[in-house]
Amino acid sequence: MEKKKMLFIYNPRAGKAQIRSNLLDMIDIFVKAGYEVTAYPTQSRGDGIKAVAERTPGFYDIIACSGGDGTLDEVVTGMMQCENRLPIGYVPAGSTNDFAGSLKIPKNMAQAARVIVEGRDFACDIGSFNNDIFVYIAAFGLFTEVSYETRQDVKNVLGHMAYLLEGVKRLSNIKSYAVKVECGDNVIEGDFIFGMITNSLSVGGFKRITGKYVQLDDGEFEVTLVKRPSNPVELNLIMAALLNRNIDTDLMYCFKASSLKVISEEEVSWTLDGEFGGAHRLVQIRNCRQALRIRVPDEKENTDREV
Repeated sequence: MEKKKMLFIYNPRAGKAQIRSNLLDMIDIFVKAGYEVTAYPTQSRGDGIKAVAERTPGFYDIIACSGGDGTLDEVVTGMMQCENRLPIGYVPAGSTNDFAGSLKIPKNMAQAARVIVEGRDFACDIGSFNNDIFVYIAAFGLFTEVSYETRQDVKNVLGHMAYLLEGVKRLSNIKSYAVKVECGDNVIEGDFIFGMITNSLSVGGFKRITGKYVQLDDGEFEVTLVKRPSNPVELNLIMAALLNRNIDTDLMYCFKASSLKVISEEEVSWTLDGEFGGAHRLVQIRNCRQALRIRVPDEKENTDREV
């Protein structure tokens, strides 16, 4: 019987470089499951996109990857450029791994590797951002530049706390952005210090911050827009409301949307899945419902094991 073929893309520098000490075990799991594995270590930004988009058509049966959210983002971006979209397996090895947590993919790398060969395919929503792609978050404003300005070694040591520590340094000089958000017939205008469009159960390691009743395959994003505070008391209320998802409409807008347009008077820097997404005056965001298949734990198997 001809073996199934897997392209395994990994970032050897992600997280605490733990992939290196787990690499052989992961490949062993793949091979024992009947896969012929081609391992591809990324060397620089964009390698994951090229490896997926430029692969030989029809040669592989599945694309697996290991790294942080940025690695997954590149693999997903490359797959969205392909006519034949293969299932994607993911072994998280980054600092926060919000999206993997949302999909209940184990943090243990060997267990996550087994999910790739034993799990089921989940048809997941993917975000379109102008001519780019994001997996679970597009954001601007407060804290967003932190993720791509924080040094990798700081991220490795501190995890998601690195984002908070860097961000706190900026609270005394908060910048707001005059933007107009068009969503269907609704138009929202104002000065906002932060905005995020998400498809995840957590951001920065914090659960509930994206909203309640979040579904990753419903064709809708959760949108959060935070108004500029007029005093330190309001700023504290905003931070508490975000972390507890106790929404105060005097301080922020929260709603669901399948598509929206964000227009700003000046160029606004965005982050896509923790990586720099460019500076834009006009952004068009669209939910590509159930656009890709992600390998997730088999719910029946989990139930059997618990019993």
